Amino acid sequence: MSVRLRFALAAAVVFLVLGAPAVAGVWLVVRSSLEYRTDLLTPACVENDGFCRNDGIYEVARRQAMRVRAAYQRDTLAAVRNAGGLIVLAGTAGAFALGWRAGGWALRPVRRITETARQVAQSHDLTERIGYDGPREEVRELADVFDTMLGRLARAFDAQRKFVANASHELRTPLTINRTLVDVAVRRPDATDDVKRLGESLLLVNARHERLIDGLLALAEGEQAVLDRRPFDLTDVAEHVLDQAAAEAAEREVTIHRLLDPAPTTGEAVLVERLVQNLVENAVRHNHPKGEVWITTRRRADRVELIVANTGLPVPPYEMETIFEPFRRLHGDRLRSDRGSGLGLSIVKVIAEAHGGTVTGWPREEGGLTITVELPVDPAA
Repeated sequence: MSVRLRFALAAAVVFLVLGAPAVAGVWLVVRSSLEYRTDLLTPACVENDGFCRNDGIYEVARRQAMRVRAAYQRDTLAAVRNAGGLIVLAGTAGAFALGWRAGGWALRPVRRITETARQVAQSHDLTERIGYDGPREEVRELADVFDTMLGRLARAFDAQRKFVANASHELRTPLTINRTLVDVAVRRPDATDDVKRLGESLLLVNARHERLIDGLLALAEGEQAVLDRRPFDLTDVAEHVLDQAAAEAAEREVTIHRLLDPAPTTGEAVLVERLVQNLVENAVRHNHPKGEVWITTRRRADRVELIVANTGLPVPPYEMETIFEPFRRLHGDRLRSDRGSGLGLSIVKVIAEAHGGTVTGWPREEGGLTITVELPVDPAA
């Protein structure tokens, strides 16, 4: 039961507990007042030779009066009982209604706190505040504590995002310089074979670091809620990404199957393109030669779906619980830089959640994965 309902029931029970004994007390008082005395109905005595005798007519009158008085008492007590019961029931119902109304009035500030918390949870906008300006009491203290907590969370998240963004930008510059210097050294005419092999290895490591930094930037940007939503078709984004991934898929001898139906949604198309790109790249790179990838887009009621399935190595079910965490790689693969930095699915998850969507995955029996992304449908579609 809700707090408001419990408050109303408590008011009704209190009235019933107090009203029922009150009616019982009134009934007892009335009954005591209506009790008759038989000596008052004894007829007068007629003195005759020193004896007191009762005349027969007086005895008949006495009995009749007793019957009338007993009937009057019974009817009066029944009326008191019935009227009192109705009054108690009506008062209990009135107390319930009054308690319900008073509970709603008392819980109005709490509903305001709940609504603000719901808006923060749905929009990820930590700038929202309750701003309750009522009297200094328990609800005011609760609202102030909630506002203080939101302020601290906002500062903490802003500091975290700024740190990741600034660190990523600062690390890009030396990596760009390193790539340029290594590339110039490798292309020199007098470069030996050892220098060229070392340069190629350094370029691979440098490329991995660049992808890691790009992933951190995308992760920091994806954690922010998408407020400026614009309509677009998920199918168009998927086709664009698949066209770009066709060369890499052909190089790895991976066949891509397209099952693209209209899937209108809203949000930032650039972020959703990164989401689709990460899924397609994972499906192609974590595959085996002559493998297959299936890309499906479709609309389901109030949601649109993007399904990416691929062949590959069998995936243990227990690894699915942590597959969307940052820096997690399947099969413990931490050495091959061509398979990414372990941020791909983490970025997919944060981008989907920023758009109000969800991501689920499960292993295929034949090997590989099936990842499903659900996003809200465009209401105007």
